[in-house]
Parts: sequence; structure tokens; C-alpha cells
Amino acid sequence: MIVGFTHPELMALLVIPIGLLTWTWKRSGREIAIPSDYGNHGSGSGWRRTVNLFESLPALILMAVIFLLAGPQEQGSPRSKRALTNIEFCVDISGSMTAPFEEGTRYEASMKAINDFVEHREGDAFGLTFFSDATLQWVPLTTDTSAFQYALPFMDPRKRLPPGLGGGTQIGKALEACRRTLLEREEGDRMIILISDGASADLFGDRASEIATALKEDNIVLYDVHVAGGEVSDEIVKIAY
Repeated sequence: MIVGFTHPELMALLVIPIGLLTWTWKRSGREIAIPSDYGNHGSGSGWRRTVNLFESLPALILMAVIFLLAGPQEQGSPRSKRALTNIEFCVDISGSMTAPFEEGTRYEASMKAINDFVEHREGDAFGLTFFSDATLQWVPLTTDTSAFQYALPFMDPRKRLPPGLGGGTQIGKALEACRRTLLEREEGDRMIILISDGASADLFGDRASEIATALKEDNIVLYDVHVAGGEVSDEIVKIAY
């Protein structure tokens, strides 16, 4: 069912083919008198309609072109939908995230970048997990990202954090928590964006390899954003590779 047009102003051009059709079928003066006109013969209306039909083809084609250029819009559900991506932000709120970065702190720069990211990427589900010594899921996976902008003042590591979070950095524990969150979503791709400024002791030994294997098996892609100078630790590189 056609409910409108993208460019309805183009529909005014239909007066041109309509006028041509009217002129083709209503015009007179094409008759030629021949001797047989006064005898017994057919009216010739069949031939006249056939000729008029062929002469109408250019006008009909022009009408179809104008109709398509106007962009008819059909009511109904989209025939193809953009694939959903479940993106879990894993944000470090350890004490080192209070270090200066640009005009604020590393934490403030991280949260600003996250808010800018979600504003320009529609149609995906986002979640927000904070971590230090422990983890805290602040925003569950949702397509409504209005809660992201209110997280900045509450979880600023310069202030008193909720009990149990501490001030250390345990990235392995945080990634495991994000992994469990993403596994609850059956629809769409899965992604973790880790935002941190340091290394983590709970990734030493074989732990980084174990986490990397688990994420790969669960089809979870990890991107690391290093908010500090210097090189990223080998353990995080191994997981994000």
C-alpha cells in the first residue's frame, strides 16, 4: 500500500503525460476520405484504437518514470534490518585513572569518548561495566543509552566509590564479568571495549591465554583502548589480538 512519496512535488509533472494521452485519444482531423467511404465497410474503430494504444506508449512510460522518481513509500515493516551488535564497555576506575589527560582526567576523557560513540551509533545494544578490584555493572545491555550520560559524576574515581570496588586493577575479573553478560544475549554480535590505563596481575601466567580462548569460542571480539602513555601490556595484546 502506497502511503506517500519521498519527492511528492514531482507528481505535478504527471500533467504532461496525462495531457499527451488526452490529446492522443481525443484529437480529430486524422480522417482521409477515400472512394470506399461511401460503400459498405467497417468503421475502422479497431484499427484506430490499436494505433492510439501504440501512440500512447511514450506517455505511459513517462508516467512510470515520474512515479518512480517521486519515490513511492510503502507502509509495513522493513524488509531488511541492520544486524544488532551487543557492545559492553569495560571501564577502569582504579586510582590511576585520575591522572591528568587533556583537559580533565583519564576517566573523564574515557566517559566523554563513550558518550560520543553511542550517540553516533544507532541500532546497537550497549552495556557499561566499571571495574577496579571488583566489578559493577552500571548499565545493562540496552538500546536506550540515556543512562550513560549520568554515569560520569557517580563513578568518578576521585570520589568515594561504592564499597568493595577498591582502587586496584583486575582486568581479568572484569572481562569474565563482561563475557557472562554478553552470553545472556542470543541475538546479534558480541563485543567488549576495554578502556584502561595499565596492566593487571590477574592476567599473568596462562590466565590471559585462557580468557582469549574463551572469548574466541564465544564469538566475542575484544577491543582495547589504552588511556595512557607507553606500551600496552603483552597480556592485553594477547587477548585483544
